[in-house]
Amino acid sequence: MNTDKILAESIAKDYISKSSSKIVALKKLDRKAKLPATIFTYTLGIISSLVVGTGMCLAMQVLGSGTGAVVAGIIIGIIGFIGCGINYPLYKKYLEKCKSKYAFEIVELAKQISEQ
Repeated sequence: MNTDKILAESIAKDYISKSSSKIVALKKLDRKAKLPATIFTYTLGIISSLVVGTGMCLAMQVLGSGTGAVVAGIIIGIIGFIGCGINYPLYKKYLEKCKSKYAFEIVELAKQISEQ
């Protein structure tokens, strides 16, 4: 077994221009369909978590003082928890919408690949 030949081929593989195959195109379409929903979900989750944290700081009087801060903190915390709670159902609906946008192209490309 010639290890130099195997090493040379693996290094040369990195420098050969890659042709776009149908599988690569299918993966790109799949990522393109799922990416907006994923970005939206992470963004909403982070914002909701920060709102919950702000509410907790107000409720524990780290940021404010008095009963007004406690009441405002509880209300803000509940709003943050609601945001966290609706995040997954919104993700599922948004993902379904994004997938339906690219469904025809993905199915046609998958059929072409399976027929080969």
